[in-house]
Amino acid sequence: MSKSKFIFVTGGVSSSLGKGIISASLAKLLQARGFSVTIQKFDPYINVDPGTLNPYEHGECYVTEDGAETDLDLGHYERFLNVKTSQANNVTTGKVYQTVIEKERKGDFLGKTVQVIPHITNEIKRRIRLLEEKGSFDVIITEIGGTVGDIESLPYIESVRQLRWELGKNNSLVIHLTLVPYLSAAKELKTKPTQHSVKTLMESGITADILVCRTEHEISDDIKNKLALFCNVEVDSVIQSIDASTIYEVPLLMKNEKLDQVVLKKLDLKISNGTNLEKWSSFVDRLKFPKNKIKIGLIGKYVELQDSYKSILESLIHAGSENETQVEVVSIHSEYIDEKQIKNEICKLDGVLVAPGFGSRGIEGKIEAIKCAREENIPFFGICLGMQMAVIEFSRNILGLKDANSTEMEENTPHPVIALMENQKNITNKGGTMRLGSWECKIESNSKVSEIYKSEIISERHRHRWELNDNYRDELNKKGLKSCGTNPETGLVEIIELSSNDWFIGVQFHPEYKSTVECPHPLFVSFVKACLNYKKSKN
Repeated sequence: MSKSKFIFVTGGVSSSLGKGIISASLAKLLQARGFSVTIQKFDPYINVDPGTLNPYEHGECYVTEDGAETDLDLGHYERFLNVKTSQANNVTTGKVYQTVIEKERKGDFLGKTVQVIPHITNEIKRRIRLLEEKGSFDVIITEIGGTVGDIESLPYIESVRQLRWELGKNNSLVIHLTLVPYLSAAKELKTKPTQHSVKTLMESGITADILVCRTEHEISDDIKNKLALFCNVEVDSVIQSIDASTIYEVPLLMKNEKLDQVVLKKLDLKISNGTNLEKWSSFVDRLKFPKNKIKIGLIGKYVELQDSYKSILESLIHAGSENETQVEVVSIHSEYIDEKQIKNEICKLDGVLVAPGFGSRGIEGKIEAIKCAREENIPFFGICLGMQMAVIEFSRNILGLKDANSTEMEENTPHPVIALMENQKNITNKGGTMRLGSWECKIESNSKVSEIYKSEIISERHRHRWELNDNYRDELNKKGLKSCGTNPETGLVEIIELSSNDWFIGVQFHPEYKSTVECPHPLFVSFVKACLNYKKSKN
C-alpha cells in the first residue's frame, strides 16, 4: 500500500505552457489545506544535469541545499512552498541511463538483455517513488518534462502508465496541461489541439483525469462541456488557466477554479480543512498595488533570455513586495556597455546588480558599470562573478594594479586578485565538480551585512570555481573594501562591502536561490530599500 498519493503532470500541444507553475500552485493549495507536499521534475534530455548547459539552452541552473544542479522549475517549487528540495527532486534521462549502465557493468543484470522495458522504466519508477521513502509526504507531484508525443518522453509516459496500475485506484491521478488557442480571424477558441493531445496520451495507455487549459480568453461552459465530452473527463475536471499578470496569482486563480477540491475528491482525501492563503494574498496585493517604483539595472551576459536570471528576478519581486515597491528591472547586456550608456543610462539608475556568469565575454562592461556605481554611490549588489568583478575594479582603480584580473579570464595576469580554488586545480571533468550547495559563512559583527542578516553564522548556496585571492585581502581591507564574511572551515572570503558607500555589497554565494514568497531574502530586501532611499535622496 502506497504511503503517499501521486499526481502526474503532463503537457500537450506546446512547450512552455507552465507545468512547473501549475504544479507549484496546486502544491501550494494542498499545503494551505494542511497536507504535506513535495514536487519532483523529470527531464527527458540526456545531460546528467543542466550544470554544463549554457543559460541560452535551458535557462538558469538552480542549485539545491545538497549541491544538486537542477532545472529552474525547482526554484519555483521552493519559492511557492518555502520547502527545500534535493537531488531526488530532479531526474534526467541522463541520470536514469547512467544508473542502469553502471548496474549492467557491475553485473547486476548478468545474463539478461538490458532494455527500455523493463530496465529503464523500472529505474524511472524507482526514482519517482524515492521521495516516498525519504519523507512522509501526503502528496507527491511529479512533473514530466517535454510534450506528450515527444520520442524522448515515451519511457516516462510508459513508467507512469505502469505505476498507476501498481499504485491502485484513488492513489494517483494525471493532470494534463494543454493549450486552447484563440484564432483572431475566427474570433473563437479552438479545442481541436487539446483533443489531439489527449488522444496522443490515450494511445500511450494513459487517460487524463483533469484538464488544465491555458488560454488568453475566458473558456465558456459550452467549450468546457465540449472538452469534457471529447476528452473523457468530467465537466468540473476541465480547469481554466487564463493568463495572469504575475505567476503568483496562479494559486489564487486555481483556487477559484477549485482545482484542489477536484484533486482531493479524486484522490479520496478529506476536503474539510479550509485553505489558508492570507499571507499569499497579502503578498500579491502588495505586488499589484505598490506605493513606490524604482529602476534597477541587471548587468549580465545572457539578458536576452529572462529565464537565465530567473531566481534573481523573482527575488527582486519578493523584496519589492516586502518594501511595497515596484521594481522595474532594466536588462543591460554587459558585452555592449560603452561610455555613452554609462553616462545616459547606468548613472541614472536607482541601483545596479551585476549578475553571475562564466567566461571572459562581457566582463569589461561589468567592471565599467561597477566603477560607475562605486563613484556615484549608487546602491550596488554583486553576486558571484559580480562580486569578483567588484574586486577587480577596485584593485585596478583604487589599489593601482592596472592589470588586475581573474585567472579565469587571463591565466597569466600579474595580479590574480581572483584565482582558482586550490581544490579545483586538478579537476578535468566539468559536470558537478564546482563548489556546490550550502556552506556556512561567519559575518564580522561591525559590518552592514551583520545588520542585514542579524546573525553571526549564516548558510548560503554556492556555484563557483574561482575565489578572492587571499594574498590581496589585507591590501583591499586597508583601502576600504572589507572582507566581512568568511567560511569558517576554509577561510574563503564570502562577502565584501565598501565602507565608504551607503550600500555596496558583493557575495560569492547565490542568495537568490533561497528567497521565497514567505521569506524574502534579507540581502535583496535591504538592497531594494537602499535603492528606494537613493531615489528619494535624488529628488
